[in-house]
Amino acid sequence: MLHARGPLLSVDVGAKTTEEVNIDNVLAQFIGGRGLATRLSHERTPFDADPFGPENRLFFTTGPMQTSNMSFTGRMNATAISPLTNGILSSNAGGFVSRNFGATGYSAVEFVGESDELLAIHVTDEGVTFEEVPDLEEATVSETDEYMADQHDLGEDQLCVIGPAGENRVRFASIMTSESRAFGRGGLGAVMGAKGIKAISFDGDSTPDIEISATQMDIHREAATSDNIMKRQGTTSVTDLANEVGAFPTKYFAETSFEGASGINGDAVESKKYKKGTCSSCAFACKLPTKDEERGVETEGPEFETVMAFGSNALVDDIVDVMKSNELCDEFGVDTISAGDVVSAYLAANDEFGNVSLIHELVEKIAYREDEGDLLAEGIDRFHEELGVENWTVKGMEFPAHDGRTLNGQGLSFATANRGADHMYATFYALEYPLVAHDDALPPEGFEGKPAALIEKENVMALNDSGIVCKFSRGSMTPERYEKLFDASYDELLAVGSRVVELERHFNNQRGFSREDDVLPYELDGFDSALSEYYELRGWAENGVVPDDAVTEFVA
Repeated sequence: MLHARGPLLSVDVGAKTTEEVNIDNVLAQFIGGRGLATRLSHERTPFDADPFGPENRLFFTTGPMQTSNMSFTGRMNATAISPLTNGILSSNAGGFVSRNFGATGYSAVEFVGESDELLAIHVTDEGVTFEEVPDLEEATVSETDEYMADQHDLGEDQLCVIGPAGENRVRFASIMTSESRAFGRGGLGAVMGAKGIKAISFDGDSTPDIEISATQMDIHREAATSDNIMKRQGTTSVTDLANEVGAFPTKYFAETSFEGASGINGDAVESKKYKKGTCSSCAFACKLPTKDEERGVETEGPEFETVMAFGSNALVDDIVDVMKSNELCDEFGVDTISAGDVVSAYLAANDEFGNVSLIHELVEKIAYREDEGDLLAEGIDRFHEELGVENWTVKGMEFPAHDGRTLNGQGLSFATANRGADHMYATFYALEYPLVAHDDALPPEGFEGKPAALIEKENVMALNDSGIVCKFSRGSMTPERYEKLFDASYDELLAVGSRVVELERHFNNQRGFSREDDVLPYELDGFDSALSEYYELRGWAENGVVPDDAVTEFVA
């Protein structure tokens, strides 16, 4: 089976020491990326670690596809215990850093401990340098990038940095790379900040030589020549469909469609797009560099989830206003989905829907934990009672779009996902809109046949995140192509994905997670039976706990 190559580099931030560890046996079982980081976390991070404590380990990993020239592979993975959900969480980011990470020769780099001084850590194939950077305290993402360019001639495509939100331990702070790309969900930027790390750079000339099937060029050619609306509008291309079917959360989830959708839909975003944007080696080019010269706003995006969180959910119908929210989140280093939902909750509590100046003010206050921003920085799960709003989270994570009240299988997916309310954990919504071929589609209502379909989707997404292959490759990645690219049967590859999901669940079980956490803030007919069927098909107990002997084979 094809897998990433190279040792684990362990970096003790407090002691300023490093160690290389041979992990060939782990790579052979988990491929790389999310799978590798999950397995290493299960072995090396204490089950009772404090997300903000020195014992929490932050992993960066890539997979074998990052040594290819194939489209859909400009991504890398980050994993740690989340300060938002309190469980193990992986997030991946696009952009251009993954190839520079691979050039260090390591398949995984972990950061453990904590520093009393704010640090930039430079990882190369010749060693690691620790640089004290007190002048970067509470610097924005672009200010940090500029410093690294001026002082070290490092490009933004070599960097992973945090903004003030990460330093201030905002529970949904992002790690930013390539300036506007984010390891967004779950607050991994706050983990990095708690360790005293402002920036990490990756550089070298030691990319491992991994032979990858010529199938990669077929996929790359299709990405270059396909006529896909995402090339023009990115994920916002689904806005009108979601609104039409009633899967577009609005007015802090009080409604499921938005009468002002035309002001923030794919056409509105495309009207502000001024050039193409892409990730490393990808010819699909679905990114959205946008600007409005009249109002002085320039950003990348917003993507669909941001359009929901800062648009319909906040009752904002002007795309430039949403672009500005997106720009601020990137500068301060916060997840746009959680931030938008948090702000919308505040608007709901104070009857301030549509107040754009307040929205932008709150984003900054959250990043610096000023005034009411200090409370909002904790996330909805921790403040909803104080504000008197409904708790629109799963496992402490705020909801994206693709409303499960309409797309019932996606609702089940939100509940079962080890990350919490994350649409990308299984991308089940694609089957229910549908965004797939008719023969693969499922009706949006009900749960018949959906637990089994959800398990396969979760396993495939875990495989993609281990490879690492972008989720938007679904039109190109057939079972036969998976087999050729990864040199294994499709069933073997799905088994890898299943192991990843199971290890995540087992880790979280040791932290107290159970069926009681696989819940939704709304009722769906048949949900409890579907959840029980899901557990049974997974081979888990009725209470949602993975038996210890189910993972023994993979953690010995």
